[in-house]
Amino acid sequence: MIPDAEKLFSASTEWKSIRVNTLKIGRDELLERLSEKFEVREMPWYENGFFIKGDITKSLEYYLGYYHVQEAGSMLPPLVMLPDKNDCIIDICAAPGSKTTQMAMMMENEGIIFANDVNSKRLRALAHNIQKCGVVNCIILNHDGRFLWKKGIKGDKILLDAPCTASGKIIKNKNMTWSYGRVIRMSKLQKRLIESASKCLIDGGTLVYSTCSLEPEENEEVIDYAIKNLNMEVEKIELVGIKTRRGIKRWGDKEYEGAEKAIRIWPQDNLTEGFFICKLRKY
Repeated sequence: MIPDAEKLFSASTEWKSIRVNTLKIGRDELLERLSEKFEVREMPWYENGFFIKGDITKSLEYYLGYYHVQEAGSMLPPLVMLPDKNDCIIDICAAPGSKTTQMAMMMENEGIIFANDVNSKRLRALAHNIQKCGVVNCIILNHDGRFLWKKGIKGDKILLDAPCTASGKIIKNKNMTWSYGRVIRMSKLQKRLIESASKCLIDGGTLVYSTCSLEPEENEEVIDYAIKNLNMEVEKIELVGIKTRRGIKRWGDKEYEGAEKAIRIWPQDNLTEGFFICKLRKY
C-alpha cells in the first residue's frame, strides 16, 4: 500500500492528545492552567487540540470536564463534517462519545444529535461523557445501527465512525493481533451500516465515514460500495496543518471509485493513530 512501510511499523510516540471542551472553559485559559502542570504542545491542525505528556486523567481540570482525552486522529471526522447549530445529526456508532461531544461543542449545544450505539454497556460511557462535558443537545439511542433506518429518524448530517479492526492503533500497540478473516467480517458489517446510514440521510445531506483501520477492505471498498449502490457521491477533503494521503485506488485485483477524494492519516506521518475519512453526499 505504501513505500515506507518500515516507518509505519517503527513509529511510536510518548505524547497523548486531549481536546479542549469549550462548553466549559476557554482554550487559552486551559492552556495556561495545563502548562503549569504538564509539557504541552499545540496541535497544528486543530486549535482546540493539544499534545500533552503526564498523568492527564488525574488533574482537577480532567475531573471538571474542561478537556476530553481523545486521540488526535479521532478529532478529524467532525472537522470534516463541520456540524452547524441548525443541524440534526445522527452519530450511528457513538460510544464512548468523543466525537459526539466534540460535535456538540462545535454546535455550541444547539441543534440535535441522535447519539446511537448498539452496545448497552458502552452507552454508560457515552452517557457519562455527555454529562461530564456539559452537553445538552443529545438524545441517546440504543439500536443496532444496521436497522436504525427502520425507526424513521432522518438527519441532515450523519457520522458513521464504523466498528473496525483498529489496525491504525499500531503506533500505540505493537502487539496487537490481526486476522484477515476479521477484516472481511468487519467489511461486511460496515457495508450494512453505511447502507442504513444512507437511508437515514436526507437527500442532499452529508455522510462522513471513518475508521481507525488501514485495510482497504474496511475503507475504500466500503466507499466504492456506497457509490455504486446507495446514490452517494464523494466530495474532496482538504485539511490544513496535517499530512494526509489520498485513498488507495487499486488493491489486489480491485479498483475503487472515489478513493482519490478520500484521505488517509498514516501513523508515521503525524505520529497519531491511523485514520481513514471520506465525505459523501446523497443525491
